[in-house]
Amino acid sequence: MPKQKLDPLPSAAFQILLALAGEDLHGYAIMRSIAEQTGGRMRLGPGTLYSSIRSLLEAELIVELEAREDSSINSERRRYYRLTSAGRKLACAEADRLADLLRVARSRKILRGEHV
Repeated sequence: MPKQKLDPLPSAAFQILLALAGEDLHGYAIMRSIAEQTGGRMRLGPGTLYSSIRSLLEAELIVELEAREDSSINSERRRYYRLTSAGRKLACAEADRLADLLRVARSRKILRGEHV
């Protein structure tokens, strides 16, 4: 996969990595987690979600887990994903990069508040 697809890391891909940082999730749970972690400001549709997941899988930043037992309806269709160590490192690097941007924005009086 061409490296530029995830460099810089798109917002949707970063949010997916953040969602998977705490636990293994299936697609719909990732969408719900992103909506929750952004206070509803970001809602990924299925097209964006699954194209981002495909890119993250190709870059080996996440892995698809073997089929697992799930007591919910249609569980045989659910695919679960897990963050890899490379994915965690990239998420940390992206968080650091964004924190640096926030520090600059605050120093230039663009950002006010307790964000950083």
